[in-house]
Amino acid sequence: GTAYYVQVSAYNMKGWGPPQASVPPFAIPSNWREYDGRAPRRRGQAEALDHLLSQVKTVHQHCVCHEPCKNQPQSRKHSVSKSLKHLFHPGSKFLKTLKRGLYLTAIFYKDDNILVTHEDQIPVVEIDDTYSCLLMQDFLWFTKVSCMWEEILWLRQCVTVSQSSCSCILQTRFKMLLAISQMQGLLGIQDLGQVFFEPVKDKQGNILIVTLKEVKTNQTFESVRWVPICKLQTSRKSVSSPEEPTALDMLLISVQDKLAYHQRSSHALSPGLYLGYLKLCSAVDQIRVLVPERLPNILCHVKIRSNPNISREEWEWLQKMVSVEEPVPAEPEAKTSQNHLFQELQVAIKELMTLVNIPLQEAKDFRLYSQEVLDFGGQVSFLLLLPPSDDVCTAPGQNNPYTPRSGFLTLPLQIFELGKE
Repeated sequence: GTAYYVQVSAYNMKGWGPPQASVPPFAIPSNWREYDGRAPRRRGQAEALDHLLSQVKTVHQHCVCHEPCKNQPQSRKHSVSKSLKHLFHPGSKFLKTLKRGLYLTAIFYKDDNILVTHEDQIPVVEIDDTYSCLLMQDFLWFTKVSCMWEEILWLRQCVTVSQSSCSCILQTRFKMLLAISQMQGLLGIQDLGQVFFEPVKDKQGNILIVTLKEVKTNQTFESVRWVPICKLQTSRKSVSSPEEPTALDMLLISVQDKLAYHQRSSHALSPGLYLGYLKLCSAVDQIRVLVPERLPNILCHVKIRSNPNISREEWEWLQKMVSVEEPVPAEPEAKTSQNHLFQELQVAIKELMTLVNIPLQEAKDFRLYSQEVLDFGGQVSFLLLLPPSDDVCTAPGQNNPYTPRSGFLTLPLQIFELGKE
């Protein structure tokens, strides 16, 4: 509520120059939330989720699925049979070849080196050799599980009671948890990293779910060793034909692209206010969102200014601007913060339309999302530019007349929501 005035004088060896007043001449510190007194969207959400998880764990402590006596005879029987079967085969349990099924592979990398088994293979374990369920549903469930790597044993205990069920989905998800536990045990580490946004599939019916993790410390792993990525790619002799490569060969060929995606997805934007573009594409089993390859964890965007804060006066002006019926509102009076935001928005919209390859004359039908300013960590904020309501989400079979140039990709919406900011 206090007006602050600022003036600046230049200085050199001859002394001070005349003071120059700021434009605008004064400013009153405020925030857009003061317009209607709303609280931050994420206030208390993390605490609420932790509380829910603790409640679920408390309930399951006395569940029948946690009785060790029922699982002990079965596990003892399996351990005896496995010890006899593998008595003369002391090698690791990582797979060398794929046999038409669903598999889990973990890519650990450090600088230009990648973690491989003693057979110079990327670590792979089997999930299901008779997989026939809905891949996208199971894959998206797997990505959620990746947020709880340290809770896999507890999740397995909770799902064990459903083993007798004839549900294909429950059976597959229990096998996913078993495969994760197996990979964690073989590598000697719980955190398997971030799930790549799409499985690798080949024409032979093999499906690979890929996790990626960068190792920045001298961490030791079991049953594996480090080799240069280029050496692994040149030394591997593919057993598949160039016309129909296996999923493992496809993974090896594209591993550097996947590592680049993983590194870029952890980058953060510099502090400031940005203008983002929301564009969705729907398919039969999922909705995908358009993102830039260089920063796949955020929407397509351009920077408006380095100050992330939007004042109450600026937000009031934006509310008036989006409520008028004229496509181009009148420019605000000169020498005000609203005037500066108006000019910055004009420049940003032109730059954003060029970036996503949309003719500027089409922008007159676009809308500015006026419900809230998206806030990311207090240092980055977003205003959203939306296409006309009928064009926000491209339906299956509908061609988008304005396809972005190279440098963009579409991520499944759930993967985008799980991405790091």
